[in-house]
Amino acid sequence: MLEQIKFFFEKHLSLPSPEVATEMQLQEALTALMTEMMTMDDVCQDVERTKILSLVKQCFSLSTEQAETLLANAEQMRRQAVDYYQFTSTINQCLSPEEKTTFVKSLWQIAYADGNIDPQEEYMVRKIADLLGVSHTDFILAKLRANPNP
Repeated sequence: MLEQIKFFFEKHLSLPSPEVATEMQLQEALTALMTEMMTMDDVCQDVERTKILSLVKQCFSLSTEQAETLLANAEQMRRQAVDYYQFTSTINQCLSPEEKTTFVKSLWQIAYADGNIDPQEEYMVRKIADLLGVSHTDFILAKLRANPNP
């Protein structure tokens, strides 16, 4: 009798297993946060966009055309998003702690691209690092490694 009750609850009340994000969803999530970094100082500079394209091509082994398409899709997703959760949850699901730290370094590289770290840019990197569970030590090390003028 107990087994039948257990079976009933497992069958009818079990939570669906969470879907694993696809590689494309991960790429879009990472790129959307990169484009958000580009807009944080209220000035979208070509040098920041160029840096994002370079990072996207390098990280995902994409052609220039594929990177441009991904960037356009990610920018649209970023504009429609109400918070960072939809992006950070995908990243948390797919990346290792080391890969998350590398991503934080990429955000710093975008922030450094125009030669100036704006307070809003620093806030955003800190916020994303916290949402990804990157330690403060790794956050600082990523910043130091991304600095083109140490």
